[in-house]
Amino acid sequence: MAKVTISEVICKGCGLCVSTCPKKIIELDKGRLNPKGYHPARVFDPANCIACAMCAIICPDSAIKVEK
Repeated sequence: MAKVTISEVICKGCGLCVSTCPKKIIELDKGRLNPKGYHPARVFDPANCIACAMCAIICPDSAIKVEK
């Protein structure tokens, strides 16, 4: 199983990871704000992650780390 870590402090809630995830398991957390005032991304179904790392590749701020 893959482990996806999203740095809430760095994430600016741009949504690129949400749109690029082939399994559609990432969303913006509308119930939280990070210190910068953005809704950070979160993985809501980590068991279905295929570790493709598309989210990490597209993230402009390198806020996402994917480990197998």
